[in-house]
Amino acid sequence: MVDRPQLDLSDYLPYLINRVGAGFVTGYEPELAPHGLSIAMWRVLAALSVNGSQRQIDVAETSSIDVSTMSRLITRLVNLELVSRTRSDTNNREVSVELTAKGRALVNRLIPRARQLEAAATAGIPAADLAITRETLRRMYRNMAKDETDDRSAQGEAERAASR
Repeated sequence: MVDRPQLDLSDYLPYLINRVGAGFVTGYEPELAPHGLSIAMWRVLAALSVNGSQRQIDVAETSSIDVSTMSRLITRLVNLELVSRTRSDTNNREVSVELTAKGRALVNRLIPRARQLEAAATAGIPAADLAITRETLRRMYRNMAKDETDDRSAQGEAERAASR
């Protein structure tokens, strides 16, 4: 008998994280759909609500959305009159975005429902455990971002070496 690798999804962390994320998406999409919003667009609005006006590239980093995708999302949000976009006076390639009054009002209406979903999902879990969970997930994200940076750096070095 050949010993094959096994993967029990019920105990596999990426699967569990995905299930929880998918549950939040399923629970929150009905709140967003009437406003023409996707989950990614919601993340942009939420990031802007906390940090105010900021460079589009910073919103992409904060919300973990690819820069090219971010540009399309911002265009849609501008068309919905939820955000405004302005070019920098000093750098023609730099774009700043911020919530409009309409965008701020919508975010203020949607945040309580987002908090309700979070509370339902975390019911019965002690605050100390939630704090550890949040910090653990942040650390895992930093670890993965570091690995990605290391991979890109190694790839760049390999490409430079090959071109010599």
